[in-house]
Amino acid sequence: MVAVALSAALLAAGAGAGAATTAPGSASAAAAGTGKEKRGDPFAPVDPSTWQDQQDMTWSDYRAVPGTDWADPKRQPTEKKLKIAVLAVDFPDQPFVMTLPKGSDVFKNPQIDPVSRAEVPQFYADFWNKPSKLNHGHTVNEYWMEQTDGRIGVEFVPFSPYRAPRASYEYGINDIGQEGEGCPSEHTCDGSIEDDIDPMWLDDVGEAESKTYDRVFRLYAGYDETSVWQEFGEMMFQNKEDIPDEWGPPDPSLPNWVRGRYTEWTSWKAGSQLWGNSGIRQGESSGTITHEITHTFDIGDNANNPYVRPYHRSGTGPFDGMDRGSFNGPGGPHNRWQVPATQGASMPAGHTLRTRMKLGFIDDEQVLELDPEALKASGPAVFEVRARTAAVRKDALQGVRISLGKDRTPACDVATDPMCAGPGFTDYTIETVQRIGTDSFTPDNGVMLTRNKPYDNENNSCGYLCFSWMVDANPQDIGMVDYTKPDGTPVMRSIGDYRQLNDGLFHAGTNSGSEYEYVDSANRLHFYVIDKRLNRKGELSYVIAVRSLDGSGPQKRGVALGHGSPEGKPDGKGTTCRFDLTNTGRGASGSAARHQKSDVYRLTARVDGKNWRVALPNRLATAEAGRSTEVKVAVAAGHGAARTGKVSLTARSESDPSRTATATCGIRR
Repeated sequence: MVAVALSAALLAAGAGAGAATTAPGSASAAAAGTGKEKRGDPFAPVDPSTWQDQQDMTWSDYRAVPGTDWADPKRQPTEKKLKIAVLAVDFPDQPFVMTLPKGSDVFKNPQIDPVSRAEVPQFYADFWNKPSKLNHGHTVNEYWMEQTDGRIGVEFVPFSPYRAPRASYEYGINDIGQEGEGCPSEHTCDGSIEDDIDPMWLDDVGEAESKTYDRVFRLYAGYDETSVWQEFGEMMFQNKEDIPDEWGPPDPSLPNWVRGRYTEWTSWKAGSQLWGNSGIRQGESSGTITHEITHTFDIGDNANNPYVRPYHRSGTGPFDGMDRGSFNGPGGPHNRWQVPATQGASMPAGHTLRTRMKLGFIDDEQVLELDPEALKASGPAVFEVRARTAAVRKDALQGVRISLGKDRTPACDVATDPMCAGPGFTDYTIETVQRIGTDSFTPDNGVMLTRNKPYDNENNSCGYLCFSWMVDANPQDIGMVDYTKPDGTPVMRSIGDYRQLNDGLFHAGTNSGSEYEYVDSANRLHFYVIDKRLNRKGELSYVIAVRSLDGSGPQKRGVALGHGSPEGKPDGKGTTCRFDLTNTGRGASGSAARHQKSDVYRLTARVDGKNWRVALPNRLATAEAGRSTEVKVAVAAGHGAARTGKVSLTARSESDPSRTATATCGIRR
């Protein structure tokens, strides 16, 4: 990876925890990152954490990637179009849901008028292949083209329909957590769709033709158990004894419930469904197709089990398509049971920087590589990182990786501490998440700071298979209800629920509801989110810095502040005093050190005068050596304030705290 030239002067900002977070699901949350935030109050946060809960999202929350249309069928991938055979499979006891009258099955599906059995394979191939009103103009091919900058596309080729020789539950009851328990008498619940259906397909196409496909996708009639076990189990019935025969097995000697993967019971009808897998095998309710296709490229899951004690925190949650971000889409995770799948899981989150780097989906020049020793020797690095889903620009960064070598984080116990990630992490990645494109249904815009493992070490140190661990800017329990039981009892989201990370991104500016900096004392690194920028196209980027705690390089450090000037009258909402901050030091020399020509400054402000108040919208600033940037201080006259006041601003170098400057701004009512 190579360093990319940075802009000459970088505007200051900072972020601190506070109570200014916009309520989840609010109108401003939907507009976050689109340039529609409310302005005018000098005391308002410059980058409020306007996160939105998944269950409150609708298709109106989708925002296109500026300047491109990855869903355009005319666009062809530059490297490969994955050719996926779709084998549609139904059962003697379970027809394709899409062939039933609208809303007629026990799950109240399908959601639209039916199609004939013969039309089912083409129906689903078109649903994933072609933009339409039904899929809201979004396709699986679009996801892959966007995530790979046009390298990889997807084409679904329909086959069948095929009829499995056994009842659906003979394939489903042997699944995870059941192992045959709950199988009706005179049946053997040990079926394999792959073993029974693949030979039929091979007979149809021949061995040679079958090898022209990159993946084989077995689309089975019915539901992925993951999409129905909770909604049609503990969310619908107070106790397992309350489950009526309508939701029970065809064998009256069996109970109407069955064990599940995560809990003691769910309705038999829900629990008898198959569990989708990376094979690929998925039901008609599944929207996680993009996630399963990713396994083609030799990468595992990064997802935890949020239901079983001891709880383990989610790794990257809603911001990662290889974690529960695979459930992203309008309505959230409890709306993944619809057929066809147009709600939850219909638009997974983008891939993280680590995934894109491992799989070769991002160019070297879009990633800046750093390491602690170089930062110690050369001083802090300051850089601007564009949104990961924005169209690639050759002169701009879409990520930063800081190699650690050995992770020195103190040991913890995953069996007792749900926040324990365990050992084995060897680098940090930094990326900007903006709610555009496939990231439209992530909960927030902001900076994602993640610890990662090597590409060949995707182990279970987190208490589950994981390779990335997002640093949570708000690690406390989010305190939100997951669902309400039939008797009205609220069930809270566990500490392991992936939505605990909804408020986990870092933000610029004070009182954002998030944090503007993070210190890793063990690995001797200090991270800063310094500024938020939104260009004319609506593309979001952040100015970010990282420095070593053990050295700031040989550069001369210095700072000067010009006399401040007020913008207007300080009554009412108040006004702003503006100061010019100049970096009077010298930056690192040579083109390789262009990102180390700046310094980071910490700001403090006070006001002299009775009943005046003052605040810093940003507590950090940065500028390249020899250049200046503007710093704003909010000031207001309260009731009975003195006629005049004086604002004092102090800037202190983070690289050399002995280098400070102070300036004043006179204000008058």
